[in-house]
Amino acid sequence: MLLFQKLAEQRIQEAMEEGAFDDLPGQGRPLEFDDDSMVPAELRTAYRLLKNSGHLPPELGPNAEIREIEDLLARVETGSEAHRQARARLEVLVERINLGRGRNTYLKAEQAYKEKLLRKLDK
Repeated sequence: MLLFQKLAEQRIQEAMEEGAFDDLPGQGRPLEFDDDSMVPAELRTAYRLLKNSGHLPPELGPNAEIREIEDLLARVETGSEAHRQARARLEVLVERINLGRGRNTYLKAEQAYKEKLLRKLDK
């Protein structure tokens, strides 16, 4: 394995010297890693394959939609009709997640997160 690693490092160094990595998208910015710390280790590969193929486990569907709505809220004008509709949709999704967990009330941490998120979106 040491020979393979040495060969790989040599090829990477040659490519760097030739400028093969110059002007890549995202150059100079930190990498964004997906946080899968809450997924059991034995399921991470399967979840990653599902995600990369565009499929999410049903329980994660609302989470992806929440992120999309958060992005939308960051782009639209506060107080606009689009902003109000997106906030309402966000609250419905959060409630659906809570009901799916067998809860009809928020835990203190979830409530604090929701309030912090809504304050941020209202700025």
